This record gives sequence, C-alpha cells and structure tokens, in this order.
Amino acid sequence: MFCLDTYALAEIGNGNPKFSEFLNKEFIITDLTIAEYYSVLYRDGKEDKAIYWHNRLSSFCRPVSREILITALKYRIDHKKEDLSIFDCIGYIYALENNLKFVTGDKEFKNKEGVLFIQK
Repeated sequence: MFCLDTYALAEIGNGNPKFSEFLNKEFIITDLTIAEYYSVLYRDGKEDKAIYWHNRLSSFCRPVSREILITALKYRIDHKKEDLSIFDCIGYIYALENNLKFVTGDKEFKNKEGVLFIQK
C-alpha cells in the first residue's frame, strides 16, 4: 500500500500517467497532505479543481496522530540541512510508521528508506 504526498497529488491532478496509475492501487493520503494540496490549488486560483480533488480523494484520507506529528517535527529538525517541508515530513513519518511506501518526486526524498521516488 502507498502513501501519496502533495507532489504525487499534483502530478495526478496534472494527468501525469506515472502518478495517475496510483488511482488504481491501494493508497492513503494524510489529512494534512490533502489540505496542503487544496491550499496550493486555491493559492493558484484553482478552487474548483481543489474542491473536485478533495471530494474525489476524501475517502482515502486519514488523520495523523499527535505522536506522528511530534516524530515528524523532530525528524525535520534533525534533518534541517535537507530543507524538508513540514507536510512532507509528516507524510513520510506516517508512511514509515504504517509500513506504507511514501510516493513522491521530491528530490530530497530520493534515497530515503521506504520511498518510492518517481521522476516527472
């Protein structure tokens, strides 16, 4: 099973077949990741698209425990030289803690344990 990050959602939303194939697989999105994706689309003046993807993907969304949030924030601080986003750290730690593959195209995660890195 997979945990999709915002990068993966953006590529799905843009119709990239390398990422769109995950719509036919078992996957999870954290509530925070879908919120970040919504905010990116909203910021770019694409609220209709944000609403569409939020509605389409909401059944795949899961909450994140406080313990995972704290672990993710510690991970980000411990790896501050890598300039990782808070949202990516949360998704990554969520994936590790739940034995999921973290799907991303963010170069910062390319060689990390438990990551399925896909280039555009």
